[in-house]
Amino acid sequence: MSTRDTNGQWLPIQIAPDDCDLELGRPHKTGIVPWSFPARRRSGVWFNVWANEPVLISPSHWRIWRSGR
Repeated sequence: MSTRDTNGQWLPIQIAPDDCDLELGRPHKTGIVPWSFPARRRSGVWFNVWANEPVLISPSHWRIWRSGR
């Protein structure tokens, strides 16, 4: 799947592309709360790009990571 511009919109995690930096999020009563680091999925496992460590929390949404966020 090619990375597409999501215009900042949150998309369901089921359609997230592999091997590109993404901003992940989880639902909260105020809306989707973003994680503070870029993540990448490799072989079905989400990794914190900066720490190169697996993420143990399951995301529900994604959008393209933009360094200015």
